[in-house]
Amino acid sequence: MVLQLKAWISVVLIMGLGSIAARAETIRVTIEKMVFTPAVITAKVGDRIEWINKDIVDHTATVKGRWDVVISSGKAVTLQLERAESVDFYCRFHPNMKGRVTVTP
Repeated sequence: MVLQLKAWISVVLIMGLGSIAARAETIRVTIEKMVFTPAVITAKVGDRIEWINKDIVDHTATVKGRWDVVISSGKAVTLQLERAESVDFYCRFHPNMKGRVTVTP
């Protein structure tokens, strides 16, 4: 009986830890008509941003010195957020396209 109870508790703990890891979210940012929507993003470390490019031209989501995500026309690209920070991003090809992401622990 005690062994069964310990095994059951172990299963519950493992399942609970798995759900903590599974809490990462995907934030979708649509690029359409030369605009990031939403342009202001709040996320947590471990979350992912998925950029979906609906324009007929390629774009980037660039943070100078940190990351440079190229999003081809009609495609989607995902980036996992690895550290807490607040950064502005822009499109290298169209510098008037701007956004901001705040990543919390």
